[in-house]
Amino acid sequence: MTITKTIETLFKKFMPSPFSIALLLTLLTMVLAFFFTEAPSNQPHFFTILKYWENGIWNNKLLVFAYQMMLILVLGHILVLSKPVNSVILRLTKFVNNTSSAVVLVSVTTMLVSFFNWGLGLIFGAILARKVAEASQHRGFSINYPLVGASGYVGLMIWHGGVSGSAPLKVSESGHLKSFMSSIQDASLSTQLPDLIPFSQTVLSSFNLIIFAVLLVVIPFVLYKLGKKAPKTPINLPIYKGIVEKNKAIKGAEKIDYSKWFGAGFGILVLITFFYQYSGNLINIIITPNMLNFFMFGLALVMHRSVQSFLVAVEKAIKGASGILIQFPLYFGIMGIMSGSGMVVQIADFFVSIATPLTLPIYTFFSAGLVNIFVPSGGGQWAVQGPIVIESALKLGVPLPKAIMALAYGDQVTNMLQPFWALPLLGITQLKAKEILPYTLLLMLVGTVIFILGLLFL
Repeated sequence: MTITKTIETLFKKFMPSPFSIALLLTLLTMVLAFFFTEAPSNQPHFFTILKYWENGIWNNKLLVFAYQMMLILVLGHILVLSKPVNSVILRLTKFVNNTSSAVVLVSVTTMLVSFFNWGLGLIFGAILARKVAEASQHRGFSINYPLVGASGYVGLMIWHGGVSGSAPLKVSESGHLKSFMSSIQDASLSTQLPDLIPFSQTVLSSFNLIIFAVLLVVIPFVLYKLGKKAPKTPINLPIYKGIVEKNKAIKGAEKIDYSKWFGAGFGILVLITFFYQYSGNLINIIITPNMLNFFMFGLALVMHRSVQSFLVAVEKAIKGASGILIQFPLYFGIMGIMSGSGMVVQIADFFVSIATPLTLPIYTFFSAGLVNIFVPSGGGQWAVQGPIVIESALKLGVPLPKAIMALAYGDQVTNMLQPFWALPLLGITQLKAKEILPYTLLLMLVGTVIFILGLLFL
């Protein structure tokens, strides 16, 4: 408890808001570029750096990427607010009668859902943890609520290695890698870049699925053991209500908004289009952000049925995407400076000088974990760190899928330390960061061991 309290104090004392951190990182990158890179001939170096920055902020392809990541979070949140998902959550709570059974149920289901979509998993885990607490009040059994809340957050430790992971999704897009790495000056390295890296080599590769399966067993087992010894905590919570439909007289054109057939029917049309348009990609196990979002859009309409219910869910979900909206352009600006000034090459050369093909994935893992503390976004981290990882891997001959997944693992594991993405869960569960932090820190250590062993031996 002393260690976790110290960490919480340090975060509060020395860690400003993620937006302020993005501004500070931007200034730091400008200073480093000014002193450690050379200016083009006959041009003021400072203003050249500002030009690189501005070009990066408004990079059209990266702005599309930001919107894709926003939709992944928002549509996942919308899905979990639907009545069918809420009904599933309520049924799951019937299998719980103590802390041990609660943490196993919550952790396993949350990780499975998060493997499909991290936004869906984050809110699903939060609501499931809350409903377990409400069930304990209603049925009269005691639990350790903070431990259950921590179990609802473990999806953020596996998300980047899942279907909605930012890096694996983007590299599966045709042409992304070559566009992303346009700053590579060595022509021989450029020719090594594939057009795309399919999911079969990253998320659905045997090594990633084995690591996920191990996590799916070990993490619930650790939580189960903790649940056996954890003290019971008092709970006094009102019933959490997701979407509350107001009783009102429906008149005129409002009938379209409230029609159960119109919204669901259009959702079915979207799903038919999805399977028709992307059947070839599905057969070849290629999943892109557009594919994932299109599928979830249709599924969300079907599950909410009415347009009105869907829009109410959108209003609740959109708040969680504010960080992506305003912070991603700043990360793109940092990437613009690093690429334009040549810093990417310098940093990649440094890693190449100290690493070997065996150790580079481990260095990538730890550096990604550190970067995630300051850039708490997988998409933002891919924009900033991705070029360094790719260039280093090409120079050392490390398989690109392994290097990319090493970054993904490092990014996701320190989510158990960085409380940024826990904010929606804390809001729903009414828990405090200091209450779940002792347990998430332990899970981070367990996950770190599993990821390192996987990178070394699989």
